[in-house]
Amino acid sequence: MRVDANPADLQARYDLALALDGTGDRDGAIEQLLEIVRRDRNWNEQTARKHLVTLFDAMGPADPRTVAARRRLSSLLFS
Repeated sequence: MRVDANPADLQARYDLALALDGTGDRDGAIEQLLEIVRRDRNWNEQTARKHLVTLFDAMGPADPRTVAARRRLSSLLFS
């Protein structure tokens, strides 16, 4: 796996997030996207953050995954 070979490869991590989401592993996708934001919040014009917001919208504001991931995202962005 490209991410295992080079954890700093944010494009590989983003590609993995999309693949995970595509197979129904939304939690895995969220983890990868949050890791991108943690490593470089402005990577690729904030693509990871923007995709997280898209996932939050799709899951709905009351979904526990949305609530938890929004909290983690805020912590990353404002710490």
